[in-house]
Order: sequence, then structure tokens, then C-alpha cells
Amino acid sequence: MAMKLSFTTLGCPEWELGLIIRRAAEYGFDAIDFRGISGEMNIYKLPAFAEQARTTKDEIRDAGLRVSCFSSSVHAFSSEKLEQNKAEIEAYAKLCTLFDTPYIRVFGGGIGSTPREEAVAQIVRNFEELGAIAKAHGVKLLLETHDDWTTCADVSAVMRQVDPEAVGVLWDLHHPYRKAGEQPDATWAALGEWIAYTHVKDSIVRPDDSEKFDYCLTGEGDIPLVAMHQLLRDKGYEGYYTFEWEKKWHPTIPDPEVAFPHYVDFMRKLER
Repeated sequence: MAMKLSFTTLGCPEWELGLIIRRAAEYGFDAIDFRGISGEMNIYKLPAFAEQARTTKDEIRDAGLRVSCFSSSVHAFSSEKLEQNKAEIEAYAKLCTLFDTPYIRVFGGGIGSTPREEAVAQIVRNFEELGAIAKAHGVKLLLETHDDWTTCADVSAVMRQVDPEAVGVLWDLHHPYRKAGEQPDATWAALGEWIAYTHVKDSIVRPDDSEKFDYCLTGEGDIPLVAMHQLLRDKGYEGYYTFEWEKKWHPTIPDPEVAFPHYVDFMRKLER
């Protein structure tokens, strides 16, 4: 099976929808992961994904593309925002049904001073409600290896207690390795049975401060992306390799017109 490539719209914050679709097809992507358009992060609020959603679906399909995931802003740990989060998951789940999209990305979120065991219990309780909404629409929530839920130990503690038909794992290949010093085979050994999706990005440690890093073009940093891809392929992973180019949050990194085709070229060469 050919590698399936997608990208999050976090990487092209200035592009309007039509340009996103055209460039995705032009650069050789298979899909788009929507994480905001033109300043609106909750895209279900946009006409293109509300009253005009069927037209948008047709435009994406006619370009030979799919929607691989809708990336929400939900922080699943938060009980204070549980009702708000439930409403957001409901909105995205309805879009997933229309766009034939299987996944909604969620963050775990910060736990502050909450003891880890208590934090795990709380997020599991919240996932019971959030996951039930997604599952009712035939959709799965994906907990990203991010923020206070980066390590495989912390994520697996959650995954062992939730409905695997309602909640899976999004392995951000960067964060466990860069921020937690976790080796890829250890991450897979702990989480592989739940990993349904990946985020890909590269970075390099700053020479003057080993605690900090800079994002860079794919393959130009020291994240072991080649070995990670080989591991995923060896393990039978058939999901998307989604380029998460954080241009929205890091405006000085190269523009998507440079970074996106570079990513496709790098990843396609791994298939040869």
C-alpha cells in the first residue's frame, strides 16, 4: 500500500479554502487535516463547513483528496469545560459523518498540580462522555502524544481504561522523542495497539541551549524520521503520515510553499 500523506492547515494559516485544496492536490498529498482556516480555529463555525459543507465536500473529492482528520481544540482533561468540549465533539462528529472522516484529534491538556493518578482517572471519566458522542457517529477520538500526555506511560495509563472503539492514539512522532527522550520502539511497544494516526515534523537542538530546539524542513533535523517510518511500516501501520508544520504558532519558519512540497518529496522517497 502506498504511503498516505496529509497535512494540517496549521501549516498554511494564510491560505483560503480553495487554495488549500488546489495546493494539496498540486503537491501530491492524499488528504487534508483541518486545523483552522484564515484565523478561525473551529472550522465548523465557517459557512464552508456549515451551510456550504456539501459543496466543500464535493470540491475536496473532485480534487482527488479526502479529509483525514478534523483537529479540534478540545483538552479532554478539563472537567470545567466538559460541556463545551462535548458540544465541540458533537459538531466535529457531524462533519466527520458528512466528509467520511474517521477521526477527531483531541489534546489531553495540562494537569497543573493534579497528581498523575488522579489526572488519569479524571481524563478517563471525561473520555467516557466525549468518546460516547464520537462513537455514536461512527467516529474515533485520537489522543495526541502532546502537552502533559506526551510519554507512552501516561498515555497507556489512559488507553487501558477507555473504550478502544471510541478513543485511539495520535502518535506525534516529534514530541515523545524530543521532549521526553523516548525511543520510537518504546513508544510503539507501549501504544502500538492503539495508534491510528501520526503527525510528522522535524527539528534540531539549538547549539547554545540543549533544552531548546528549532523546527526545520523535513529531514534536515535530527528526529529519526527514516527509522520511525521503517518501524511503522514493519509494524503494519497503514494510517496517514500527516505533516504538522506549525506555521501558525511559529511564523518565522519557512512558508508552506517551500515546506509542503519538500515534505512530500522526502516522504515519497522513503517508499522507494
